[in-house]
Amino acid sequence: MPITWDSRLDTGIEVIDAQHKRIVGYINDLEIAKQKGDRHLVTEVIEQLIDYTQSHFGFEEAMLEEAGYKFLKPHKKVHELFIKRITEFTMRAAKGEDIADELHSMLAKWLLNHIANEDRDYAMLVKQMVNAEPVAATPQAPVQSSKPGIISGLLGRFFR
Repeated sequence: MPITWDSRLDTGIEVIDAQHKRIVGYINDLEIAKQKGDRHLVTEVIEQLIDYTQSHFGFEEAMLEEAGYKFLKPHKKVHELFIKRITEFTMRAAKGEDIADELHSMLAKWLLNHIANEDRDYAMLVKQMVNAEPVAATPQAPVQSSKPGIISGLLGRFFR
C-alpha cells in the first residue's frame, strides 16, 4: 500500500519536508516496481532511494551541526544504523533474494517513525536558526532564508 503524506509528518522546515516527501515517493515507486514484478526496476529504485537518502542524511546532519543541535551524535547513529540495515538488504538482493516486500515494509515503518519522532525534535532549533522565516524550496531548487547561504549552501553541497 502506498504511503500518503500526512501533515502530521511535517517538520515545518520546507526543505526537509520536501526531501522527506521525495523519499516517500521513492518508497511508493518501490511498491509499484514490486507490484509489476520487475526486479530490474526494483533494484533501480532501491539504488536511487539509497543515494538520495544518504544525501538527505548528510544535508540534515550538516544543518543540525550548523544549528548546534545537542543530540546530533545520536541522530547520526540512527542514520548510520539505517544505512547499515539498507546495505544488508542490498547484499541480499544482489544474491538473488526477493527482498522487495520486506524492504518496503521496513522503509515505510522506519521513515514514518523517524520523521514523527527524531526529526521533529530538531525542528524548533532549525527554525530559530533561520529566524523562523518560511523556507521555500523544492528538492532541487535553491532556498531563500533570512540567513543567506546556510541552507542554500548545504543544498549545493549535498544535492547537485
